[in-house]
Amino acid sequence: MRRQKAPGASGLHHSDPVPYIAEWSEERAPGQRVVVKGRGIGYADERPYDRDSDGVLWTRVRSLPGRGRPQFGKVHALRQRRAMGQLLCQICARPADRDADGVLWLLGEDPADPASWPRDLVTTHPPLCLHCAARSVRACPHLRTQCVALRVRTFGLAGVRGALYAPGNPSPVPLGVVGVAFDDPRIQWVRAGQLIMRLREFTVVGL
Repeated sequence: MRRQKAPGASGLHHSDPVPYIAEWSEERAPGQRVVVKGRGIGYADERPYDRDSDGVLWTRVRSLPGRGRPQFGKVHALRQRRAMGQLLCQICARPADRDADGVLWLLGEDPADPASWPRDLVTTHPPLCLHCAARSVRACPHLRTQCVALRVRTFGLAGVRGALYAPGNPSPVPLGVVGVAFDDPRIQWVRAGQLIMRLREFTVVGL
């Protein structure tokens, strides 16, 4: 799975509104002890809300938006999950823009060379409203040079991005951050941090 550069996050100036999905410095959770549980991983002190309805383990985060300093470029796991699942704008948390052609997404692809795009477009970045999309392009130097706006008609949640572990003794061994599909057996060994959306049918549009 190919990860896209986030619009409206790392490229924003500190005078711009803090994106809804951005993490704040006071939201960092204390250490999370990961252990082997069944055929995968879990927390030593696991609680029911540590997993989603599909049984996927999620990273623990505090919800204290506005506390401390905004961590531009770092994504808050629960807010990203909410924005992606409910199709909320990643910047302002209002409903993402939708018209007859579909929901609005921004991706960091080269708009001049669609032939170079991967056949399977996937992203961890939620959609946007029209106002925030236009503002992100104006504010972010990267997006001004390499960005494409899409109206997406068909899409679906495809998996998660997070820390992958391998069996170890006495504790599981972290291998790195990966994207894993829901039907991949490795998902039992992932501590998820973001949802991944697959974009299937779309049209390139202007803002």
